[in-house]
Amino acid sequence: MDAIILLGAPGAGKGTVAEGIKTSTDFAHVSTGDMLRAAVKAGKPVGLEAKSYMEKGELVPDDVIMRIVKERLGAGPRDARYMFDGFPRTREQARLLDEVLLSYGGAVRKVFLLDVPRDILVDRLSGRRVCRNCGAVYHVRNIPSKVEGVCDLCKGPLYQRADDTEETVLNRLEVFKKQTESLIAYYEGKGVLARIAAGGRKEDTQAEILGILRKLTPVK
Repeated sequence: MDAIILLGAPGAGKGTVAEGIKTSTDFAHVSTGDMLRAAVKAGKPVGLEAKSYMEKGELVPDDVIMRIVKERLGAGPRDARYMFDGFPRTREQARLLDEVLLSYGGAVRKVFLLDVPRDILVDRLSGRRVCRNCGAVYHVRNIPSKVEGVCDLCKGPLYQRADDTEETVLNRLEVFKKQTESLIAYYEGKGVLARIAAGGRKEDTQAEILGILRKLTPVK
Protein backbone atom coordinates (compact mmCIF):
# COMPACT_ATOMS: atom_id res chain seq x y z
CA MET A 1 0.00 0.00 0.00
CA ASP A 2 1.84 3.06 -1.27
CA ALA A 3 0.91 6.72 -1.29
CA ILE A 4 1.85 10.01 -2.90
CA ILE A 5 1.05 13.44 -1.49
CA LEU A 6 0.23 16.76 -3.15
CA LEU A 7 1.23 19.74 -1.02
CA GLY A 8 0.73 23.38 -1.87
CA ALA A 9 -0.64 26.67 -0.63
CA PRO A 10 -4.29 27.61 -1.15
CA GLY A 11 -4.70 28.29 -4.87
CA ALA A 12 -1.76 26.10 -5.92
CA GLY A 13 -4.12 23.85 -7.89
CA LYS A 14 -3.83 20.63 -5.88
CA GLY A 15 -7.38 19.49 -6.65
CA THR A 16 -7.08 20.21 -10.36
CA VAL A 17 -3.73 18.44 -10.64
CA ALA A 18 -5.08 15.50 -8.64
CA GLU A 19 -7.90 15.02 -11.15
CA GLY A 20 -5.40 14.89 -14.02
CA ILE A 21 -3.16 12.38 -12.24
CA LYS A 22 -6.15 10.22 -11.32
CA THR A 23 -7.08 9.76 -14.98
CA SER A 24 -3.53 8.66 -15.88
CA THR A 25 -2.75 6.37 -12.93
CA ASP A 26 -4.46 3.95 -10.58
CA PHE A 27 -3.90 6.16 -7.53
CA ALA A 28 -7.16 6.63 -5.61
CA HIS A 29 -7.71 10.29 -4.73
CA VAL A 30 -8.19 10.55 -0.97
CA SER A 31 -9.63 13.71 0.60
CA THR A 32 -9.66 13.95 4.39
CA GLY A 33 -12.53 16.42 4.12
CA ASP A 34 -14.60 13.89 2.17
CA MET A 35 -13.69 11.15 4.65
CA LEU A 36 -14.72 13.34 7.58
CA ARG A 37 -18.07 14.16 6.02
CA ALA A 38 -18.69 10.51 5.14
CA ALA A 39 -17.88 9.35 8.67
CA VAL A 40 -20.21 11.97 10.13
CA LYS A 41 -23.00 11.13 7.69
CA ALA A 42 -22.67 7.39 8.42
CA GLY A 43 -22.98 8.06 12.14
CA LYS A 44 -19.77 6.18 12.92
CA PRO A 45 -18.37 6.69 16.45
CA VAL A 46 -15.24 8.39 15.12
CA GLY A 47 -17.43 10.53 12.84
CA LEU A 48 -19.60 11.64 15.75
CA GLU A 49 -16.47 12.47 17.74
CA ALA A 50 -15.18 14.58 14.85
CA LYS A 51 -18.58 16.26 14.53
CA SER A 52 -18.45 17.38 18.16
CA TYR A 53 -15.29 19.37 17.42
CA MET A 54 -16.57 20.72 14.08
CA GLU A 55 -19.80 21.98 15.63
CA LYS A 56 -17.78 24.00 18.14
CA GLY A 57 -15.66 25.44 15.34
CA GLU A 58 -12.58 23.64 16.63
CA LEU A 59 -9.95 21.75 14.65
CA VAL A 60 -10.44 18.00 14.66
CA PRO A 61 -7.50 16.52 16.65
CA ASP A 62 -4.79 14.58 14.84
CA ASP A 63 -5.67 11.27 16.53
CA VAL A 64 -9.29 11.51 15.36
CA ILE A 65 -8.23 12.40 11.81
CA MET A 66 -5.80 9.50 11.74
CA ARG A 67 -8.41 7.01 12.96
CA ILE A 68 -10.62 8.05 10.05
CA VAL A 69 -7.69 7.76 7.63
CA LYS A 70 -6.73 4.32 8.96
CA GLU A 71 -10.32 3.11 8.69
CA ARG A 72 -10.50 4.33 5.08
CA LEU A 73 -7.21 2.70 4.07
CA GLY A 74 -8.12 -0.51 5.87
CA ALA A 75 -11.32 -0.77 3.82
CA GLY A 76 -9.35 -1.02 0.57
CA PRO A 77 -7.13 -3.79 -0.84
CA ARG A 78 -3.61 -4.21 0.49
CA ASP A 79 -2.08 -3.35 -2.89
CA ALA A 80 -4.09 -0.13 -3.29
CA ARG A 81 -2.28 3.12 -4.07
CA TYR A 82 -3.49 6.43 -2.67
CA MET A 83 -3.02 10.09 -3.52
CA PHE A 84 -3.52 12.51 -0.63
CA ASP A 85 -4.45 16.07 -1.55
CA GLY A 86 -3.42 18.70 1.02
CA PHE A 87 -2.84 16.14 3.75
CA PRO A 88 -0.97 15.76 6.02
CA ARG A 89 -0.96 19.37 7.18
CA THR A 90 1.53 19.06 10.04
CA ARG A 91 4.73 17.17 10.84
CA GLU A 92 2.88 15.13 13.47
CA GLN A 93 0.21 14.09 10.98
CA ALA A 94 2.99 13.07 8.58
CA ARG A 95 4.61 10.90 11.24
CA LEU A 96 1.27 9.28 12.10
CA LEU A 97 0.51 8.67 8.41
CA ASP A 98 3.86 6.90 8.05
CA GLU A 99 2.90 4.63 10.94
CA VAL A 100 -0.49 3.82 9.42
CA LEU A 101 0.97 3.02 6.00
CA LEU A 102 3.74 0.93 7.56
CA SER A 103 1.12 -1.11 9.44
CA TYR A 104 -0.25 -2.07 6.01
CA GLY A 105 3.20 -2.72 4.57
CA GLY A 106 3.31 0.55 2.63
CA ALA A 107 4.97 3.97 2.60
CA VAL A 108 4.83 7.48 1.18
CA ARG A 109 6.70 7.12 -2.12
CA LYS A 110 6.75 10.77 -3.21
CA VAL A 111 5.60 14.18 -2.00
CA PHE A 112 5.00 16.84 -4.65
CA LEU A 113 5.20 20.42 -3.41
CA LEU A 114 3.37 22.67 -5.90
CA ASP A 115 5.42 25.86 -5.85
CA VAL A 116 3.51 28.93 -7.08
CA PRO A 117 4.63 32.59 -6.75
CA ARG A 118 2.62 34.50 -4.16
CA ASP A 119 1.28 37.11 -6.62
CA ILE A 120 -0.18 34.33 -8.79
CA LEU A 121 -1.78 32.66 -5.76
CA VAL A 122 -3.38 35.94 -4.69
CA ASP A 123 -4.70 36.52 -8.21
CA ARG A 124 -6.09 32.99 -8.51
CA LEU A 125 -7.92 33.15 -5.19
CA SER A 126 -9.10 36.76 -5.10
CA GLY A 127 -10.45 36.39 -8.65
CA ARG A 128 -12.33 33.19 -7.88
CA ARG A 129 -16.13 33.19 -8.02
CA VAL A 130 -18.40 30.34 -6.94
CA CYS A 131 -21.99 29.54 -7.89
CA ARG A 132 -24.22 29.81 -4.84
CA ASN A 133 -26.50 27.07 -6.19
CA CYS A 134 -24.36 24.34 -7.76
CA GLY A 135 -20.86 25.20 -6.54
CA ALA A 136 -19.31 25.61 -10.01
CA VAL A 137 -16.06 27.61 -9.87
CA TYR A 138 -15.07 30.49 -12.17
CA HIS A 139 -12.38 33.16 -12.32
CA VAL A 140 -13.06 36.75 -13.32
CA ARG A 141 -10.31 36.65 -15.97
CA ASN A 142 -9.08 33.08 -16.46
CA ILE A 143 -12.45 31.26 -16.45
CA PRO A 144 -15.16 33.93 -16.72
CA SER A 145 -18.84 33.05 -16.95
CA LYS A 146 -20.61 33.94 -20.18
CA VAL A 147 -22.79 36.44 -18.33
CA GLU A 148 -21.04 38.35 -15.53
CA GLY A 149 -22.22 37.17 -12.13
CA VAL A 150 -24.32 34.31 -13.54
CA CYS A 151 -23.43 30.60 -13.59
CA ASP A 152 -23.23 29.05 -17.07
CA LEU A 153 -24.55 25.71 -15.78
CA CYS A 154 -27.55 26.53 -13.58
CA LYS A 155 -27.95 30.31 -13.96
CA GLY A 156 -27.38 30.72 -10.24
CA PRO A 157 -25.67 33.81 -8.77
CA LEU A 158 -21.88 33.87 -8.47
CA TYR A 159 -20.24 35.20 -5.33
CA GLN A 160 -16.81 35.68 -3.79
CA ARG A 161 -16.16 33.51 -0.75
CA ALA A 162 -15.31 35.43 2.41
CA ASP A 163 -11.91 33.72 2.58
CA ASP A 164 -11.08 34.74 -1.01
CA THR A 165 -10.74 38.49 -0.38
CA GLU A 166 -7.18 39.72 -0.92
CA GLU A 167 -6.58 40.51 2.75
CA THR A 168 -7.81 37.10 3.86
CA VAL A 169 -5.85 35.33 1.12
CA LEU A 170 -2.60 36.94 2.25
CA ASN A 171 -3.27 35.80 5.80
CA ARG A 172 -4.08 32.25 4.64
CA LEU A 173 -0.82 32.09 2.71
CA GLU A 174 1.16 33.23 5.74
CA VAL A 175 -0.54 30.63 7.94
CA PHE A 176 0.23 27.93 5.35
CA LYS A 177 3.89 28.93 5.22
CA LYS A 178 4.31 28.80 9.00
CA GLN A 179 2.32 25.57 9.34
CA THR A 180 4.15 23.62 6.65
CA GLU A 181 7.80 24.67 7.09
CA SER A 182 8.56 21.75 9.42
CA LEU A 183 6.40 19.41 7.31
CA ILE A 184 8.39 20.23 4.17
CA ALA A 185 11.64 19.77 6.09
CA TYR A 186 10.39 16.38 7.33
CA TYR A 187 9.82 15.08 3.81
CA GLU A 188 13.04 16.64 2.52
CA GLY A 189 14.87 14.78 5.25
CA LYS A 190 13.30 11.51 4.10
CA GLY A 191 14.38 12.20 0.51
CA VAL A 192 10.89 12.01 -0.99
CA LEU A 193 10.10 15.70 -1.65
CA ALA A 194 9.89 16.99 -5.24
CA ARG A 195 9.38 20.71 -5.82
CA ILE A 196 7.19 21.38 -8.85
CA ALA A 197 6.91 24.82 -10.49
CA ALA A 198 3.13 25.10 -10.72
CA GLY A 199 2.58 28.72 -11.66
CA GLY A 200 1.88 27.97 -15.31
CA ARG A 201 -0.48 25.65 -17.20
CA LYS A 202 -2.01 22.76 -15.29
CA GLU A 203 -1.09 20.43 -18.17
CA ASP A 204 2.61 21.23 -17.68
CA THR A 205 2.38 20.62 -13.93
CA GLN A 206 0.63 17.29 -14.45
CA ALA A 207 3.13 16.22 -17.11
CA GLU A 208 6.10 16.92 -14.83
CA ILE A 209 4.56 14.94 -11.96
CA LEU A 210 3.65 12.02 -14.24
CA GLY A 211 7.19 11.99 -15.57
CA ILE A 212 8.52 11.54 -12.04
CA LEU A 213 5.91 8.90 -11.24
CA ARG A 214 6.85 6.87 -14.31
CA LYS A 215 10.34 6.42 -12.85
CA LEU A 216 8.84 5.12 -9.60
CA THR A 217 5.90 3.02 -10.63
CA PRO A 218 3.84 1.94 -13.68
CA VAL A 219 1.61 4.69 -15.11
CA LYS A 220 -1.14 4.34 -17.71
